[in-house]
Amino acid sequence: MNKNANQWRDPTILLFSIGISSIGDFIYLVAINIIVYQLTGSAAAVAALWIIGPLTNIVTKFWTGSYIDYRSKRKVMMITYIVRAMFICLIPFAPNMITIYGILVILSVANSFFNPSSMTYVTMLVPKGKRKRFNSIRSFASSGAFIIGPAIGGTLILLTSVEATLWLNALFFVIPAILLLFLPEKENIEKGTLPTLTFSQVVRDFSVVQKFMSNNKYVSYIYFVFILILIFSFAMDAQEVVFTQQVVGLSEMEYSLLISITGIGSVVGATLLSVFANKFSIRYMIAIGLMMMTIGYVIYAFSWSFASIVVGFVILGFFNVLLNAGMMTFYQNNVPVEIMGRVTSIYQLIQSTIQVAFILAIGVVADIVSLRLTIATLALVMLLSSFIFSFFVLKPNKKLYYHEDDTGEEEIKVEGNETF
Repeated sequence: MNKNANQWRDPTILLFSIGISSIGDFIYLVAINIIVYQLTGSAAAVAALWIIGPLTNIVTKFWTGSYIDYRSKRKVMMITYIVRAMFICLIPFAPNMITIYGILVILSVANSFFNPSSMTYVTMLVPKGKRKRFNSIRSFASSGAFIIGPAIGGTLILLTSVEATLWLNALFFVIPAILLLFLPEKENIEKGTLPTLTFSQVVRDFSVVQKFMSNNKYVSYIYFVFILILIFSFAMDAQEVVFTQQVVGLSEMEYSLLISITGIGSVVGATLLSVFANKFSIRYMIAIGLMMMTIGYVIYAFSWSFASIVVGFVILGFFNVLLNAGMMTFYQNNVPVEIMGRVTSIYQLIQSTIQVAFILAIGVVADIVSLRLTIATLALVMLLSSFIFSFFVLKPNKKLYYHEDDTGEEEIKVEGNETF
């Protein structure tokens, strides 16, 4: 019992660090939306906040992986936390929107370093046999942050001001940085061996990622299709406010209640998953999670009332955590930590590029045809894709890719040509 508790000491500290910063992300999201709307009175200016992240990823993801893989992931995480804390504190002093958008770009750059670093550090810190439970508990923390973060943000704004809320928000990134000081350094990196970040180095790293994808076609296919399906959901989420209020006819209060209920569904799903994680195989977490989540989107797309849309949102919120925990574990188990930063960055580059183009295209299509037809078509295509995707996940001859124990890890890294 004591041995198991000791094995969970470091992962628990890391969970607290990531969980606290997730709450900070949602507090920041509430505050920045309000401050931008107060300054501009423009819904378009607020909507632009959702484009900054993907656009920044397109510019930075070419080289972030090349930087991260040769440096301490723990230290990169700590620096990004401190950078976010500092620049969030500066937002209230910004004299105009150009300065605010400039700060938001810097925060997005920090995020583009943090995500691949944290993915790799989690893989290095958490033993393979414990990753599924870790990711399940992390899903619980993220789902809880989805509810707690906006609630804390709203309360702080009511009790103080938007500016004070942003200053207090910085603590939610300083504390996680301090917690990382109590975690071990998992890499022995000598400064003299660090390659210079040059164009030729980035090109060489691209070829390393390309070789990995070529030699591990099944892993690449599964993760890439997963990204494409998520882009469908992101495109629908981007039209969520307009769809629920103008097409379905919900009031602002009903919409707010809907988001809270969805968050509760996610928390319930994440709670059950974190408790019973060892009862579910990674394959079924991915397959069932994806199919049920897309069914939730289909119900949402054809909803006609508050009650029907609640059913769809609860289903997709509940099973979304199952899918994400399973997919994250699959990815960590099948991508070598030596190149994980580069592989993650390239995938996120692809995702951001398609995401921006897709959201713009959906906006144009929704103006030409009805928004109901657009959302319904996306949901049905996503449902069909999820069934095809799940077939490849559940193929009996691919079981090795979903192996969960520490033994036999090297067997999963398949070299050469693969067949589906």
